[in-house]
Amino acid sequence: QVQLVESGGGLVQAGGSLRLSCAASGRTFSMYVMGWFRQAPGKGREFVAAISGRSGSTRYADSVNGRFTISRDNAKNTVYLQMNSLKPEDTAVYSCASPKSPFGSTGNNPQDYDYWGQGTQVTVSS
Repeated sequence: QVQLVESGGGLVQAGGSLRLSCAASGRTFSMYVMGWFRQAPGKGREFVAAISGRSGSTRYADSVNGRFTISRDNAKNTVYLQMNSLKPEDTAVYSCASPKSPFGSTGNNPQDYDYWGQGTQVTVSS
């Protein structure tokens, strides 16, 4: 059974930083793309970043490119999202996700992902 558990959310002032973690279990972590999505109140789920399993290639939403960095530690079965220069519009519930099939590409569509964590709240005050 695949499980994804996020941590690291919280309240931060604009311009500050947070690092989110997502611990995965239940299968061979290094074989799978990992993604981060977010959902603000009243809005749909939005792609943030994704990282491939083997090569570690990354993909970012334009809104976070240059401010956020996704990384993974395959030995720890964990994916990270380092968020710098945070803005109030970054406020959302952040969730990690992973597809059912291995060795895929870094998709930006939520429908590309089958397993989801419960999410962690990030609130950026102005």
